Amino acid sequence: MNSNNVKSKKRFIAGASCPSCKAQDTLRWWIENNIELVECVECDYHEQRKPKSVESSEHGSDQMIGIFKPE
Repeated sequence: MNSNNVKSKKRFIAGASCPSCKAQDTLRWWIENNIELVECVECDYHEQRKPKSVESSEHGSDQMIGIFKPE
């Protein structure tokens, strides 16, 4: 099985409230291409977060398309 084709499991964040609609227990979280994704299943709010290693680098404030990790 090729690890590039494996889908990340989406998990709900218990007790979390959506910053947009304020509904509780509606946020789900997963990682895709080394980027953390959060979305609300009620109002379609979504947020992307870069990994901490990228945020602390000199290019952390640049707009990111992806992260290259040679194997």
